Amino acid sequence: MRSLQTVMLLLLVLCMLALMIGAAAQDRAATGTASGFVDGKADARTYNGYRRYNASCNHCHGPDGVGSTFGPSLVSALPAPDAFRRIVREGKTTGTSVMRGFADDPNIAPYVDDLYAYLQARADGVLGRGRPPQLEP
Repeated sequence: MRSLQTVMLLLLVLCMLALMIGAAAQDRAATGTASGFVDGKADARTYNGYRRYNASCNHCHGPDGVGSTFGPSLVSALPAPDAFRRIVREGKTTGTSVMRGFADDPNIAPYVDDLYAYLQARADGVLGRGRPPQLEP
């Protein structure tokens, strides 16, 4: 009976460990940390974030997320993932500066995590300026 309890406890510990490792992997994938790169090339999510950023965000936040006279740098002060999602979807007003929300934009709303992956890679210094080299599909 005692060995059965030991085995059950061991299984419980292993399950908890697996859940923690899985959660950490999901966080890394959602935020685009260095795991989005293999041999210095961007994965599909990070590369798509680069494309979406340059199609919609660079007009205000500058090339490569470095900021402009309209919008702040996203490389030097990237919000946490949840705050970033909220700001992109709902918009933000600071003083006289206004960023509209993109919750209804089919080119942005479904790809907020891809945008974050790209900007996180830029903020972490893993990705330089310009078009990132892309992993072959």
